[in-house]
Formats: sequence, structure tokens, C-alpha cells
Amino acid sequence: MAASIAGQQTGVNMNLLIYGISILVLGLIALLFLCRLPRLIARLRWSEISKGHFLRNTAYIPRAPRIVHMKRANTVTRRDGTSTDDDHTYVGHHTVAKRVDEKGAEMTMNYPPHVSACPSIFRSVQSELTHRIFPGFSLGQVVSVMLYTAAWIYPTFYKSNPLIDLPRTGWVGIAQLPFIFAFAAKNNALGPFLGMGYEKFNFIHRYAGYIFVLAVNVHSMGFVYKWCFNSTFMESMAKPHNAWGFVGFIFADFVYFFSTEYFRKTLYNVFIGTHIVGWPVVLVACYMHMPVDKPFVLAALGVYALDYVLRLVKTRIHTATIRPVTQMGLTRIEIPSINSGWRAGQHVRLRVLSTKMGIAAWSEVHPFTIASASDTHDGMVLLAKKAGNWTTSLFDLAKINARGESQSSTVKVMVEGPYGGPGHLIPASFSAAVFVVGGSGISFALASIEELVQKDLRGESRVKIIELVWIVQDPAALVPFVPKLSALIQTSVFTPLRISVFYTRAVTGKFPFPKDFFQPGLTLSPGRPKISTMLESTISKTVTLGAGVKDHEANTGMLVGICGPLSLADNVAAEVGKIDPTRRDQVGGVEMIEEAFGW
Repeated sequence: MAASIAGQQTGVNMNLLIYGISILVLGLIALLFLCRLPRLIARLRWSEISKGHFLRNTAYIPRAPRIVHMKRANTVTRRDGTSTDDDHTYVGHHTVAKRVDEKGAEMTMNYPPHVSACPSIFRSVQSELTHRIFPGFSLGQVVSVMLYTAAWIYPTFYKSNPLIDLPRTGWVGIAQLPFIFAFAAKNNALGPFLGMGYEKFNFIHRYAGYIFVLAVNVHSMGFVYKWCFNSTFMESMAKPHNAWGFVGFIFADFVYFFSTEYFRKTLYNVFIGTHIVGWPVVLVACYMHMPVDKPFVLAALGVYALDYVLRLVKTRIHTATIRPVTQMGLTRIEIPSINSGWRAGQHVRLRVLSTKMGIAAWSEVHPFTIASASDTHDGMVLLAKKAGNWTTSLFDLAKINARGESQSSTVKVMVEGPYGGPGHLIPASFSAAVFVVGGSGISFALASIEELVQKDLRGESRVKIIELVWIVQDPAALVPFVPKLSALIQTSVFTPLRISVFYTRAVTGKFPFPKDFFQPGLTLSPGRPKISTMLESTISKTVTLGAGVKDHEANTGMLVGICGPLSLADNVAAEVGKIDPTRRDQVGGVEMIEEAFGW
């Protein structure tokens, strides 16, 4: 075989070299797993490892204890944390709230374990790794890409000129297949161990694809040039393995062309359709090309098959109620028959099984962040913003029978998930939580805050301060959400919740709210928020409360949740990076979880 001959000529055993590099890449992933292992262990201790994998319907049983309000004791919580009544939150000038069980006895707190992303001495390094180099692309991601690229540059150039040693580039290209599929699969083996959703691996998937396409082009075009130069092109192409290799080369370029940024962002259905058509042809062509390709192709097929089996297992078909939210141009999707099995911050992939949206609309699948907490009487709630033909058709369908926000339509839906989310991170283990969201990104914040409030009522949250910053274009967008936001403020008895809504577009017509409409904790302001000021304010409040509030321990960090356009995520990440190291240490570290829109 050509590969064997090339290996003999260069004195390199290509089997050992390529398999060795593959093991090296897996070793780097294993090292990352070891770094994240403490958080996995903490989540196992907190009995949350079973949550966030499979959607289900359970009998709704309220789990929050009774809250009683008693006359306030004449005690003062001191900065050192000592107090005769330091576990209680004052909800008025003369009352204090307590959690009591069925017998009237005060509940015992059960706070989740907290594990920082890194030791305190490495917090400055962590801050630098989250710094944005390009829009939506952090220094940490750049380092990951460089390490992955360097791992494959070595076998490409080791005792070889890739423009002459053409089988070598073929080896490098074919070795990318298992990694391309592993980093793209919705259900991959890496996610559960690393505590990361498939969307967090997507950038590695793309770069492994770039290496594959580049290597295949150098490999194939080199042979085409050689055959044309020797006038043996037709004779060489008559050999089946060469013909299959040429087919794989053409379809690899076909998939790459329709994977460029233009198609991903403008014509997503074309992008995903060419993936579905092109990759099976590439795999078959590679399998038929050379015997040495078969182990890599079979490994990729194994990952692909496992992913689709798990997708089927995680798919549910239910009836959903859809309502138009005209103020924001989005559709509220309620699925009451699914009320458990996800964690705040996760998303599902939705397919509407109706021809009313168009003949082929049922074939499209779209991801939506879950806007409600698990194990509530509301069930699953999704918010679908009009952002394309499919979501516009869904919005129009919701309006067909709607006369005002109280009316609705019902459709059959296929729900697949849940996916993504906070991974092994436990939001309730932080001392403070700040959520900065834009537009329909409120889905992420609503579910996260509702989950934190639920846990707080049960005495299972360390969070002392919750801040929500919501940026919308029109203040009218707030109207349909006022009842939910007000309910969250009123329900958060033990933890102050402040919601600040900012509108960026000048009001036309009558302002939607009277001057005295808003209650304490909910504000509406024009312009854009000063993120740095709000982060500093939350740190100050948390540090002032100090130990003795909630759990008698030092502050365990501030969590910053982001959901919105890439520009918003980049802006917030930049402000988080500017936090003074001393202030960062005082609050116990600052970590981000983000769900940015974009590919």
C-alpha cells in the first residue's frame, strides 16, 4: 500500500505515530477531566447527578416548607457572623421569616457543597482565559485550538514534506473523523464527564473539520497533480479505491463550503441539510478508499450511532399550548405534561408536528432555552422569538385563535433533550448570583432565578443576593412578564431579589406603565446598564453581609449568568475581567456561565 511504502521510505511507522497522537489528544482531555473531577464529586454528593438528562412527567408535590412570620428579635447580626437570630431574613420592620416543618419545628439548613473552578492563587489566570480575543471567542478557546492544532502539526511535518509525502496528510485527515463526530454529537461521552454541553465543544468540532478538509485537499490534489503530470489520471481513477477517494474529497469540500459562516448564520437549513447528506457519503468513501481508514470510520460511526440512539431515548411527543406575546414578538410554548427532568439553563430541541406552518415545517428542529424551573405546576415553558421563517410561522399560528394574551392554540410537538446547562457547576452553592440577559434571553434568567428561589425556600441555597439585569428594546416588552417577575420577588423571602429592566428604544405613544406602578425590587430605566457598576454593587452587598448569613462560612463566589447576543456576552465578559483582583478574592471568586446566540 502507498501508506506503507511512504512509511518505509521515511522510516516512520504511521500506525504508531497517528494512534499515538490520538491517544495524546485523549490524554489532554483526560487531564481536563481530572481538573473538573472535584466538581463532579461535589455534584454526586449533592444528589444532582441524576438531574438534567431525561424529561419526564411526575406528580407535582410542593416541596417548600411552610414560612411563618414572627416578631423580630432584638438582635443584630455582627460582621463576624455571630448572632442569636442570624438564619432569619427580615421581611418587614417588625417581622422575621422562618422555615418550619409540619410540626412547626424550624427547618435544618442543607447547603450545597461549593467547589471553585480553580484554587484562589489561579484566579488571575482564570480571568485571563475568559478574556475575549475575538467576538464570542475567549483566550481559553484559542489555547485549546492551538494545543489541538499543534498535536496534529507534529505528525504532519515529522520527517516529512506534506507536499511530497501525500499519504502522510491522508493519515492526518482520516484521524480527525472520530474527533469531528465526538465534538459535534448532542450526546457525546465527553459531556457527562467534563460537565459541558455539546455546544461548548462546537468550536473544536469546527477546527477538527478544518484540519480534515485541509489535509484531504493536500492529499487528493497532490495525487491529482501527480497523475495529470504523468498522464495517468484516467488509468489511476479507474482503480476503485482511488475513485472512492476522489468522491470523499469532493464531498468533503461540498460539506465545508456550506459550513461557512454565511450559510451557518443566514441559511441554517441549507447548512444542516448538506451536513446530513454530505457526511454519510464522506464516511462511505473513506471506508472504501483504504483498509487503514476503516478503524477511524468505524469509530466515527460508533459515536454517530450512539448519539442518535440517545436522541431517540430523550425524545418526547406531547401536546403544547402556544400563545403569542405580541409586545416582544415571541411565542410562549407551554407543555404541562413535561414537568421534570431538566436543570435551569438547559435547552431542548423542538419540532412542531403540524402542516399549518407549511408543508415541510415539521422537518425543522430548533433549540430553545427552557424558561421555567423543573418540578413546578407550570410544566415546561419555552419562549420562541421571531427570528426567521419557522419562528414567524409559529407566531402566526399562535395568533390564529388568539384574541388577547389569554387565548391560545394547541399543537403536537416533539421535544428532544435536555441539553447544555451549567454542567457540574451548582448555582445554589455561590454567595451571589447576577444574571445579565437581552430580549428573549429572559428564558435563561427566569428558570435560573426560579430554581434558586425554590432551593432557598427549602434551605438548600447559599445565595445571599440575586440581581437580574434585562435589556429590551421597548418597555412594553415588560408588560406580559410583570406578574411572573413580581411573583419571584414576593416569593424570594430569604434572599433579596432585585430586577432592573433597561429599554434602549425611545417610547412611541403612551408609556405602558403609570409612575407609581413598580414595586420595590423591580425598576424600569431608559438606556443601557452600567454592568461594571452593578457587578461592584453586588460584590459590595455580598461582602458587607459577610459570614454569618445563610451558612456561617466565608463567601463562596459570585456567579454571573449571561444569555443574549454575542455582543452582550462579550461586553459582560469584558466587565467581569476588569473586576479588581482584591474584590474578586473578597467575594470568593467570580465565575461565568453563558448561553450566547450564534454559531
